[in-house]
Amino acid sequence: MTTSDLNEDGEPTRRDFIHIFAGVTAAIGAGSIVWPLVSQMNPDASVLALSTKDVDLSAISVGQAIKIMWQGKPVFIRRRTEAEIREGEDTPLAALKDAVARNDNMSDKTDATDDARVTASDGVARPEWLILVGVCTHLGCIPLGTTAGENRGDYNGWFCPCHGSHYDIAGRIRKGPAPENLLVPPYQFVSDTLVKIG
Repeated sequence: MTTSDLNEDGEPTRRDFIHIFAGVTAAIGAGSIVWPLVSQMNPDASVLALSTKDVDLSAISVGQAIKIMWQGKPVFIRRRTEAEIREGEDTPLAALKDAVARNDNMSDKTDATDDARVTASDGVARPEWLILVGVCTHLGCIPLGTTAGENRGDYNGWFCPCHGSHYDIAGRIRKGPAPENLLVPPYQFVSDTLVKIG
């Protein structure tokens, strides 16, 4: 603002007020146009409803596994036996193809210990419950799991027959072309028998 823009009292002129008012009006107008465009890109209620899934665990007996769908992907929930928990805990990290936990509830650099594979978003490990996204990390096939008490694969976990990937009882890749462990989705225990996935 120069001295010619000021009136005799040293105050801004009417022209300054008009320029400021026009700028504010243009900004408000642009915002009213852009806001609906950005807002329409947000997910609708049906998509948000699919983003989480509550699962009642009370009907799953020890040694049993179920498959549910979450966000269009299969999720394996297994209630492991004491022997399966020990087997998972006794596996040394050096025996793993992928030493990273791949647990969305933990940091990216966490080791793939059995505890890290069964830790929920509250940071508590519940060894009895193993929750995995059931998509092979090689080409996206769905591995075969436990049926009628019989494990599939060489490591008592899951087996992908398409290309021969073997996962252990903690969902860690042990043999075959798959490069990474099965993903552990974000989940939290709402109660002892209810888990919210997503």
